[in-house]
Amino acid sequence: MKVIDGKNATLGRLASYAAKQALLGEEIVILNVEKVIITGSRSAIREDFMATRRRTGSNFRGPRISKKPEEVVKRVIRNMLPNFRWGRGKEALEKIKCYVGTPKEYENAKKIIAGKEKTNKFITVEEMLK
Repeated sequence: MKVIDGKNATLGRLASYAAKQALLGEEIVILNVEKVIITGSRSAIREDFMATRRRTGSNFRGPRISKKPEEVVKRVIRNMLPNFRWGRGKEALEKIKCYVGTPKEYENAKKIIAGKEKTNKFITVEEMLK
């Protein structure tokens, strides 16, 4: 099992790494998903996300885009898997767990530090969802 700390990690790189490891059979746990960052202009990222949420049909039919940080990150990982509805993709998606903060059972686990300090334009998942 690989435990990844998502603080200051770039969303796309984190998602591709998690998807590849899950396809290889590893169990993946991602902590602090609310602190994962998305690079680019804040206003453009926020506008794109809200446009995607508005485009999703009526209240009774899907697809619904969640505003929970753990579900947003898992959705990005899901879209990097081949055929996530059945077969290898479905098995790989079941091996990925995302958490806001750090649960007690993973506090003492050895973590992979995925992020570096960023100085250019970015927004965290938590800020995007406000």
